[in-house]
Order: sequence, then structure tokens, then C-alpha cells
Amino acid sequence: MSDTKIRILSRQNVARALSMPEAIILMKEAFVQLSRGEAIVPVRMAMELPQDTGRVLLMPAYLAPSHRISVKLVSIMDENPARGLPLIHAMVMVLDSETGKPLALMDGEYLTALRTGAASGLATDLLAKPDAEHLAIIGTGAQARFQLQAVSCVRNISHCVAIDRSQENADRFVEQTQSDFDFPIEATTSRDALATADIICTATTANTPVFSHSDLQMGVHINAIGAYTATMCEIPPETVQAAKVVVDHRPSCLSEAGDLIQPLQQGLISESHILAELGEIAAREKEVRFSASDTTLFKSVGNAVQDLVTATRVLENSLRLGLGAEAIL
Repeated sequence: MSDTKIRILSRQNVARALSMPEAIILMKEAFVQLSRGEAIVPVRMAMELPQDTGRVLLMPAYLAPSHRISVKLVSIMDENPARGLPLIHAMVMVLDSETGKPLALMDGEYLTALRTGAASGLATDLLAKPDAEHLAIIGTGAQARFQLQAVSCVRNISHCVAIDRSQENADRFVEQTQSDFDFPIEATTSRDALATADIICTATTANTPVFSHSDLQMGVHINAIGAYTATMCEIPPETVQAAKVVVDHRPSCLSEAGDLIQPLQQGLISESHILAELGEIAAREKEVRFSASDTTLFKSVGNAVQDLVTATRVLENSLRLGLGAEAIL
């Protein structure tokens, strides 16, 4: 029996191995393959932990052309922020699909945040107005920085407002991020800034809408990435009704996206209100924005094919750059 060598990659290794612009390009590849049925991606398995107030998610994916499999294990522990710990811990394993041999084990927290931000970057590039320059981010947790980074890669942002229920959290976010960007970032608890926002990213764990439809201007593009269960909700049903809706993956969103499931159950929209998957837009098979006054909504619950393409590239780049450590199993 021969030894199995596996590459171990830390958060710092993953960050060095993959940039946001490269991740956005990979998202186009991932979503096109997903929409064309070239990826095998079961709906993620969720195991609730009622006594420990958390849940564990298992997310596998397979792409035949790359001969790679990925499996991500995510723990989401609701009490962790109060303990001074991250809400989410995650690991991603990459395997060779021909032999089943494990090739790498890497930090999944940074990778998840990066690929989630990159999906919003791609959606913004494809759906927002070309001259969109005012960005609003609702929620200033770990994902907010990646949303800001991704959107600024695809649009010439002149101003960003960071909105949080806590002024302290919003101020901290600005303090930690302003030096990385050449446009002003404003911290606030008020939703008034949404009236001039061309692009809005919602990145919260809310169970009720985080703004009112009347707060918005016409023609806004929204990336809704925070609500990933049927009981969670960030977007008002009136906004869902008014918007041209694009999703990352229809089956997943119809199973998990409270922002869509709840208005569906209330009879406010039908499934046909979902006009396209992002991969269909990226492949130029469908188009949803026809005028500057159209409101567009990208709803994402996250998909394991995103983990697969990013983890595969992280492994390739880390081998080229000599990152990580090799372990023998």
C-alpha cells in the first residue's frame, strides 16, 4: 500500500493563490457549466444541531472535464460571534475523480467568502447599468469586504455606503477597509442612502427584509447573498415582484432561498418570475435588462460548483507558487 500525499493550504495560502479578478472569471466558467448541466451538484445536505444552536452543511460537486471532485464541510454556529469566534468554519477537499485520490485540503472560510463575492462581481458585471457608480452594502460582517472588492472590480465605483444596524460595526468596517480603496466609504445605520444607490449588496443573516421597496431608485441592481434558508429573508416581496430576477441555480433557490420561497408561497409571484440563471446570462443565452429603468435582482444561495472551480485553481496556483505543506496520510 503506497502513501497518499495531500497538500494542506491555509487561509493565507488560499488568499495568495487566487485574486478576486481571477475568481470572477472562474465564476463565469462555473455558472455556465452549471446551467448547461455539465456539473453534478446535489442540493446541499443540512444537519441541524438544535442543542448547540447551529447547523452543518455538506456540499459536494463534480466536473467531468476537470477530473476533479470537491467536498466542502461548513459549520455555522449561531453563538460563535458572542464567543468571539467566526460564525462559519469551513474546509474544502479536492479529489481526483479518476482515482478518488485526495489531492488537497484547504481553508474554506476565505475561499467561500471569495467565491461568494466573485459571484456578485459577475452578476454586477452582467446585470447592473454600465455607468453604475454608487454602491450600498447592507451588513458589515465578514462577507461585506468581498462584496465591495468584487463590485469595484467590474464597475467604476465613486462612492460606497456601508449600512449596519450597529453604527459601531459600520464604523469599524470603514476603518478596516477605507485604505484599500480610492473612493470614499461612508458608515451609517440609515437606509436613506439607498435612494441614490445604483448597486446594492445584502449580506446579512436577517429573517425579515432589510429595507423597504420605497427606499430604492429605479434601475438599481441588487445582489442578495445573505439569506440561504427558506425562513431567512433580506428582500421585500414588493422588490422581488418588481425586479427582473436571476438566480445562481433554480433548484437550489426554489429549495432554499427564503427571498423567493416566501413570495411564492404567498402567491405574489410564480416560478416563471425567475427569468434566468446567471450561467444563462453569462453564456448570452438569455438577457433580462433592456433599459436603464429595469430593476434587477441576483439571488444566490451559493453553489458547490463555485467551490470546485475555485479550489481547483487554488491548488493549481499553489503548486506553481510553492504554497502550502505536503502531508502524508
